[in-house]
Amino acid sequence: MQAAMRRFPTRGLETETLLARDENFRGICDDLAAAEEALAATERLPENLRAARRREYEELVADLAEEIARALERANVFQIPRIRRPDRGDAK
Repeated sequence: MQAAMRRFPTRGLETETLLARDENFRGICDDLAAAEEALAATERLPENLRAARRREYEELVADLAEEIARALERANVFQIPRIRRPDRGDAK
């Protein structure tokens, strides 16, 4: 959850709601956290591997963040209040 909250701090309530009810969303958030950790770990790789691995993980992080953004957008449902209409049975 922390990885998603860092990337989408203004969407906290929606993120929490999706995490509570959507197993797939939780998995994407877990994947994002793991990808961010792997990206940070590329600094410890030998120089001949570092740049290529960094690009791979940067792309993966970006893809996962975009997937989370799409899920948050799909979950952004606004309730439209019902307009109360006069009871048609009262019309004379």
